[in-house]
Amino acid sequence: MRRRRSLTSRGAGALIAALCCMIAANVLGARILLYIGVLLATLTLFSLLGVRLPRRSGTVTRQISTDLLTVSETSRVTVRFTLRAIRVPRGLWHDVLPDAVTGDSGGEYPAETGQLSYLITGVRRGVWPLGPLMLRTVDPFGLAQREQSFGDTRSITVVPEVFALAPLAVRVGAAGGTAHTSSTRLGQGSDNLSPRGYIPGDSMRRIHWRATAHRGQLMVRQEEEESSPDAVVVLDRSSHHWDAPGVDADPAFEAAVSLCASSAIHLAGEGYSVDVIDGAGTLLGALRGHEDDRDGLLVALAIVTPRGESRDLASLIGGTPPGPLVYITGRLDEEDAALLRPAGATAPMLFSTELLPGAVEASTPHGWTVVELGGDIAEAWEDAVSARIGVGDVPR
Repeated sequence: MRRRRSLTSRGAGALIAALCCMIAANVLGARILLYIGVLLATLTLFSLLGVRLPRRSGTVTRQISTDLLTVSETSRVTVRFTLRAIRVPRGLWHDVLPDAVTGDSGGEYPAETGQLSYLITGVRRGVWPLGPLMLRTVDPFGLAQREQSFGDTRSITVVPEVFALAPLAVRVGAAGGTAHTSSTRLGQGSDNLSPRGYIPGDSMRRIHWRATAHRGQLMVRQEEEESSPDAVVVLDRSSHHWDAPGVDADPAFEAAVSLCASSAIHLAGEGYSVDVIDGAGTLLGALRGHEDDRDGLLVALAIVTPRGESRDLASLIGGTPPGPLVYITGRLDEEDAALLRPAGATAPMLFSTELLPGAVEASTPHGWTVVELGGDIAEAWEDAVSARIGVGDVPR
């Protein structure tokens, strides 16, 4: 708990005035000025003691209306604050917000409703601390103030924005976008499936994120029959394709992460089972028709940054070529483009945030549909879908 006590501007002025009155009393021989100076100094001292001496402690709990806050999404934070003190002071409160969210997180205390609430909007991906709660009180004369923090911080996860994308114009893949993971469990659909505790060796792709958040320990879905993905989304985050991470977010990399999330969720919505991996082969998420899969992917994408090196795409996909293949990268030059092969995918789409000279000419002979990714994610996706029709795909 942090405490800070200080004089207000009025208090500092009163102390200066007291000193001036005492000096003037000695110079002019005016006893009344000495009395005024002593009175002002005493009043200031008692004001400082008044905000310092009361012992205050409190409990803080926060509830956020959404489990995961999306970039540009607004959510309500409800703060329940119980203050134990000799008296409940009038003052101002504010919750300390990270730079990753914006909002007016302050007001007058005590609140008439018995709780404090405010709205926040996500502006940057990541896991950030929310809090602590700060309470600022001033003595009745406005001479001294006390600012005190209460409670711990709470982590808030800001996930990438997901855009609605145009449907694929073709039905591709072995299952044509209709295959999902089959389950060996009993029940009527995935909503009735019970999670179990995590056992060392369980696949991270089977973590049940909602149950984990609810119970406070890792939970996984019951044993499933794994099916091969019908679609693959690759986020190439190798360092030499991106600017080095800095204090401010890189708009190009943020657009790539947002397209990665949007395309994977969109393909899953069209009926494909989807694997999302990075350029080194690390699994970021697997969408098999469970709502919890979506949350797990978004949480993983909330903390990705440019790092490492990429591997050969054929070795990442393995022996079974997927239908739709979405490959998302940063700067792409002619040499890297010539080495990038779609590994037999039926509908390979390549998105680059910066196409250097010769990159398009080197990649299209391998079957890629190449689109430069700018600020409009939905438009870039639509351009790629339209280009697929232009190269001979049959509309549905």
